[in-house]
Amino acid sequence: MLKNKKILIAFSIIPAFLLVKLLAKFPEFIETFYSKGLYPITSKLFRYTLGWLPFSFGDIVYALAIIYSIKWFIKNRKRIFKDFRNWLIDVFSALSIIYIAFHLFWAMNYYRLPLHENLNLKADYTTEELLKVTQNLIDKSNAIHLKITKNDTVKVEFPYSKTQVISKVPEGYSALQKTFPQLEYKGTSIKKSMLSLPLTYMGFSGYLNPLSNEAQVNSLIPVFKFATTASHEVAHQLGYAAENEANFIGFLAATNNEDIYFKYSGYTFGLRHCLHEVYRRDPEQYQKFAATINPGILKNYQEVREFWDNHKNPIEPLFHSTYSTFLEANNQKGGMKSYSYVVALLVNYLHDKRL
Repeated sequence: MLKNKKILIAFSIIPAFLLVKLLAKFPEFIETFYSKGLYPITSKLFRYTLGWLPFSFGDIVYALAIIYSIKWFIKNRKRIFKDFRNWLIDVFSALSIIYIAFHLFWAMNYYRLPLHENLNLKADYTTEELLKVTQNLIDKSNAIHLKITKNDTVKVEFPYSKTQVISKVPEGYSALQKTFPQLEYKGTSIKKSMLSLPLTYMGFSGYLNPLSNEAQVNSLIPVFKFATTASHEVAHQLGYAAENEANFIGFLAATNNEDIYFKYSGYTFGLRHCLHEVYRRDPEQYQKFAATINPGILKNYQEVREFWDNHKNPIEPLFHSTYSTFLEANNQKGGMKSYSYVVALLVNYLHDKRL
């Protein structure tokens, strides 16, 4: 009886996979019945249940799962040759449960309607529009920077601990909710990851645990980057799976926060993305823009670059390549490059707006 159940569970991955691929062809259905129907219920349930814990429950589960998996494979290594069929059934039973849970609790959000359609924004933009928005972001970033430091050559030092930054993240969403009711954020569950060191060497600032719905932030990254990263992970928590969309919503949440340090982090975050695109399209104009940015802002950018440079290692590209493949398999064309698509959302939202 137990063996038959395992076989049934193992083979259930096939209809589950086919169902996901079928539903992926109907983003309106996903948007209505999953992203705005089932998912908000399960997401809030996890957040209210686990959010109050001062530690990351999901990280503990991950660590225990890794330890158990290693022990299981060592213990059952001889079965690969002696009882390969049943060994394979055991492996696929576990994979099937993980695959179904992953999509049920989170991953169907990859197939929802694109955010630009919900916001009635264009999907593309002109270089002229990009340059105008970039100039506005430079002006805004310079003004906020100077208001904080009183000296354009000094980098901004956040007066908050990372725990204090986490506590302030929901304030930005509360303000943003007035314009976008769908971004209501209740049931805070943002944690400093217990796996921050391996995350750093893998090259990641944070992640959303899809099985516990905890927003995990790398506790080692510079605090300047911490505000937008935490805001980005909350966007994932709210069901916006695409990285470019989470970046855009994270920008909105940070810049709508009344705290000036969050605004600084948000506007310079948006500026950095736009500058990368300007450089790709018009390197000469990029140099002109760069010369007008307060040196203190560039020092904050340099602080982040040095952090990642100090943790570069031979296996980091492998993790990025693997994650890029994962993104492409989950409806994000371009993989890791899809992060740059946030510029289209920024330009089309900010064009003709007064920052």
